[in-house]
Amino acid sequence: MPGWYIEPLASADELDGVLVVEEASFTNPWTREMYLAEFENPGVSYLYVARDDARQIVGYCAFWLVHDELHINNLAVSPAHRRAGVASALLTRILQEGRRLGADRAMLEVRRSNTVALRVYDRFGFTVTGVRPGYYSHPVEDALVLWRDARLDRRP
Repeated sequence: MPGWYIEPLASADELDGVLVVEEASFTNPWTREMYLAEFENPGVSYLYVARDDARQIVGYCAFWLVHDELHINNLAVSPAHRRAGVASALLTRILQEGRRLGADRAMLEVRRSNTVALRVYDRFGFTVTGVRPGYYSHPVEDALVLWRDARLDRRP
């Protein structure tokens, strides 16, 4: 049994834990203000966290529900908890939540060089459908656009 569990972020007061993971994971991290704006948009914007037994946030996934589509904005796991199944558990949970909310498809962007994430997304049935040239900064890099259609594939 893993030493963590997944739940929606209960309060904006807990964003510090998300920001710690965010800053350890991305070269151009989202700010507190960006997450507050997301948190204040219920019904569209969702934030799920993975917590350890001490209730510390060890990973998170932020997504939007847009009609029948789930747009995964950010998925990150603290360096100390990577390769332990946290990202897969978060993806499983948010895809289930998306289906519950009526989403048939899911999409995201990922750095072309992020081969670890690409392998995870491939296991979940995401496929590359496009490229956004120069999408990322620090350093500048293309984003691969990935889609998963739950109508065609009933994986987690």
